Amino acid sequence: MTAPNAVFLKDYAPPSHRVHHLSLTFELGENETRLHTCFRVTPDAPAGRQAGPLCLHGRGLQLERILVDGSAPPATAMNHDEHGLTLTGLDGPGHTIEVTTVLRPRDNTALQGLYRSGGLFCTQCEPEGFRHMTYFPDRPDVMTRYTTTIIADSRRYPVLLANGNRTGAGTLEDGRHWVTWHDPHPKPSYLFAMVAGDLSVHQDTHVTPSGRRIGLQVYTEPRNAGRTGHAVEALQRAMRWDEEAYGLEYDLDCYMIVAVDDFNMGAMENKGLNIFNAACVLADPRTATDDDLETVEAVVAHEYFHNWTGNRVTLRDWFQLSLKEGLTVFREQQFCAETGSPALTRIRDARNLRALQFPEDSGPMAHPVRPGSYLDVSNFYTATVYDKGAEVIRMLHTRLGDAGFRAGVQLYLRRHDGRAATCEDFRGALEDATGTPLTDMATWYEQAGTPVLRVRGRHDPVRRCYHLLLSQFTPATPGQSRKQPLPIPVRLGLMDPGGQLLPLRMDGEAAPAGCERVITLHAEHQQITFMDIAEPPVPSLLRRFSAPVALDFPYTREQLALLLGSDDDPFVRWDAAQQLTLDAIIQALDHGGTPPLPTTLTQAVERVLAGYRDDPAFVAETLALPSEDYIAEQRACVEVEAIHGAREHLRHAMGSHFAAWWCDIHTDCAGSHAGVPRQRAAALRRLGHLALAYRVAAGAAGVEAALRQYHETDNMTDRLVALALLADADEELARQPLLTFYRRWGDDPLLVDKWLRIQATAQAGDGLHRVQRLMRHPAFDMGNPNRVRSVLGAFSQENPLHFHRVDGAGHAFVAERVMELDALNPLIAARLVLPLTRWDRFDADRAASMSRQLERIGNRPKLSKELHEIVAKGLAA
Repeated sequence: MTAPNAVFLKDYAPPSHRVHHLSLTFELGENETRLHTCFRVTPDAPAGRQAGPLCLHGRGLQLERILVDGSAPPATAMNHDEHGLTLTGLDGPGHTIEVTTVLRPRDNTALQGLYRSGGLFCTQCEPEGFRHMTYFPDRPDVMTRYTTTIIADSRRYPVLLANGNRTGAGTLEDGRHWVTWHDPHPKPSYLFAMVAGDLSVHQDTHVTPSGRRIGLQVYTEPRNAGRTGHAVEALQRAMRWDEEAYGLEYDLDCYMIVAVDDFNMGAMENKGLNIFNAACVLADPRTATDDDLETVEAVVAHEYFHNWTGNRVTLRDWFQLSLKEGLTVFREQQFCAETGSPALTRIRDARNLRALQFPEDSGPMAHPVRPGSYLDVSNFYTATVYDKGAEVIRMLHTRLGDAGFRAGVQLYLRRHDGRAATCEDFRGALEDATGTPLTDMATWYEQAGTPVLRVRGRHDPVRRCYHLLLSQFTPATPGQSRKQPLPIPVRLGLMDPGGQLLPLRMDGEAAPAGCERVITLHAEHQQITFMDIAEPPVPSLLRRFSAPVALDFPYTREQLALLLGSDDDPFVRWDAAQQLTLDAIIQALDHGGTPPLPTTLTQAVERVLAGYRDDPAFVAETLALPSEDYIAEQRACVEVEAIHGAREHLRHAMGSHFAAWWCDIHTDCAGSHAGVPRQRAAALRRLGHLALAYRVAAGAAGVEAALRQYHETDNMTDRLVALALLADADEELARQPLLTFYRRWGDDPLLVDKWLRIQATAQAGDGLHRVQRLMRHPAFDMGNPNRVRSVLGAFSQENPLHFHRVDGAGHAFVAERVMELDALNPLIAARLVLPLTRWDRFDADRAASMSRQLERIGNRPKLSKELHEIVAKGLAA
């Protein structure tokens, strides 16, 4: 492999020129589109220094014309290569650049820049898609005001949309029509958006606290009309929340969302014109599942919150990506907690971080929240940047408190409005607003890896005190063998043997200060002492998951059971249940056989089940077993079949031991729950699904119950859960329900995605053969990212038993598809190859198979930058 050139944070230099206004005119055609751009550049060199050459980025473009101040530049003043073109000799205060490029959107399978999705023209410009449309300084720190005119056939494309406010429209002599949009707010090129097509619109309004009336418009293809009501309601809730929580009002006349079927991401926050993957905005009341509704609400809120934390204030360079994404994920989490269940939201935050980001931190793709270099920035849209970045923001919030954090965010937005900022700018605003030094938090942005928080306790009965020794260790990661201590906020309490939290008085304090404390560990080791502790307590640690760390404390089963049954912190209770079940699985792995359920586990579960109607969603989360991938992360070597077998044994044992409970809960909780508030009904169904899953694991009676639920239910959530359980349990029994489902719902792309995913992740039968068959199904389309994720992504990332077949056939199959995809859509290919990069975690045969496939991919000529970077890091592990 010939390595592409890396980009380094240390090499950042400000742009040589500024662009204060950009005019774009799209002439949309069926086979060719012409894009005319006109912009005036002014040098931006320090006093006394001459501006350098003007670098205009461009990739794969057909240049029809370029003019500088009305004339074609001489050949000696223009250098043209695969990365763009450079203009020299631009002396004087400013110059007008005009560029015309010819685009072929139908051929754009990478879905970057201008492309076709069904009958629509649409764009995707983050991170570097704008350079696939025209020559321009395509970098985040070039902030420009945009005026966009779109010209198209009025019959085929009656709706023409772009960023900003609509300022003009008309009809040309040839029958085509045009619309002009102007965005008054300066933005970088990655936030540009344009859409044209035959679209239906759901319109509503929102009135801000200052009295401004904002038009809300959600556009879909006509076949999807009537599926956007939930998205509009979610948008209105998000707008109200941002006004109340941060004092932020929307700043344009209208806020638009467009749903498209072909999209590499979930959604994009383009200024005032968000383009969404249809899966993240459409929710038919008849067919949407509970998870669909939650996803739509969270994604709509996230993209709306970007209007200020990402758009009005954007990032100076791509190394600062978490400045907008980590901050906005945190704001999204706040919103979901305050409009839903705070406990459940926090548990899911922690579960997702452990499932996605912790493995990333321990693998070849480990990188800091703010990486120091990259080959292709698309590869850093990761759980580390988004989710760990959000945890770093949360730790800042913990230190400053809600009022201080809000004041700091408001100062940051005022100070940098209309500018491109850095992580230091954000931290500086928090410091200035509160007077609190935060420089120690920089290490969290610069250091990769998941810290291990080791806690040990010692009770002194003579002095009636309890000593806690805290220590931290971060394992080495690629390029970072030596680690610095991090500031780790440890929220904790102490529980007496009766299950009561004790008042906490530290050594040297006159009186207790409540039953919960936040101790920030700054050094490698720190000891703290709590006074007036008569008996050895049970520490309640990392309450509310106060830091993104792995906890090492030698809890006994009895202590975990006490925490699960008595602690008032939902995260600690959930984590105790996870540790109890994980302990049972590890015991089976280490000692073999099929050990009986530990008594401490059964007693703890009975106590949780006894109050299941009080908080059914919490019970469902708490009693769900750890995933096979999470179990694998706890092992020195991944034992694929043994892990699957041990987990299945525990599922069967839990299903059989609590059979009467599961039967009653399933009967009580499944169904539509007409007249019950939506969140309560969803919580009941979630617990009912867990109960049904345990019934299926216990044997034939549960399988029959799943079959009845599939046929008799009146809601899609219950139907899809039953179908997935049938596919997991018995391939032959599931065959007819799968066939009837497709016959009934095969014209709904979102349901077809779910139908494909259920089969790609099913445990029963020959999973590889089934996936190969699915790829030949008429519904499968290699050019549609949702289809690829539903089949190939689901198989390689969520079905370890079949993907990691000992004969290596699963690895070889996915490697072939990766190479095929790289020529179509490099970004999706790079995502798909990631499971192969963890080869060093497996036994010798599987490790050899996975690394062999990485070498095959790496030896392929003309490998994309996106894929090259992932494969090279995987092979270097």
